[in-house]
Amino acid sequence: MGLTLYWYPKCGTCRNAKKWLDRHELQYEAIHLVENPPSRAEIEQIYKSSGLELKKFFNTSGQKYRELGLKDKLKEASEKEMLDILATDGMLLKRPIVTDGLKVTVGFKEEQFDQTWS
Repeated sequence: MGLTLYWYPKCGTCRNAKKWLDRHELQYEAIHLVENPPSRAEIEQIYKSSGLELKKFFNTSGQKYRELGLKDKLKEASEKEMLDILATDGMLLKRPIVTDGLKVTVGFKEEQFDQTWS
């Protein structure tokens, strides 16, 4: 199965991740997080595959996150509520997200990409 890169082209971290994938000649489908945000079901599947805490999927430095006051809301939110919130706007997702359907990376750290995708 090929890789899927969920990204936002104006995001420097996303561009660095894309360059890393290109430099390592990995095949991937790039999906624009704002124009084609993943569905709630896709987000849930990615989250369950990742083994990560669901809060790691929130773009905590984003304007939308602050506007919605999510820092406080997420403290009490259930998994269902958090997934529902993430599905409302692609800008709420931490990016980039790379997955092959089994493994998942959230954000871009070169060492993590080396370990996971090399």
